[in-house]
Amino acid sequence: MTAGCEICERIARFTPDNPYLVAELETGYAVLADNQFYPGYTIFLAKRCVPELHDLPRAERSRFLEEMALVAEAVFRAFAPRKLNYELLGNGVPHLHWHLFPRYEDDPAPQWPVWSNQAFLDAPRRTLIDAEQLESQRELLQRALTQLQASR
Repeated sequence: MTAGCEICERIARFTPDNPYLVAELETGYAVLADNQFYPGYTIFLAKRCVPELHDLPRAERSRFLEEMALVAEAVFRAFAPRKLNYELLGNGVPHLHWHLFPRYEDDPAPQWPVWSNQAFLDAPRRTLIDAEQLESQRELLQRALTQLQASR
């Protein structure tokens, strides 16, 4: 854990009953994003606090990317979007983490990144859905991830 890192501090507070925590994998954590403007928006947080993919040892980097792809496939299966966007930025928080954005038929600007959607940017940081919906999303994603892991 790196002192002052927002993601490291968040990981340190994870408990099994956290409504956003979907799963712990070997190299990271799958979590539903605080803001569910795009239903199923998931983040895959690296366990190791490094700012760049090339900072991970080769075997760990390969495993991290493999697990991110597994989580992404689970998001796709659980929420059936029209398209899934993958983003690894780190400009705001330099701790490896993937943003997995399901994009749907009713998407207000399907040809643009979500960061250009002012309604998304203006939405409250915390989820826009109630606790029951959040738990339902979490269960859908956990089920899809478990099924994928079992089939490998």
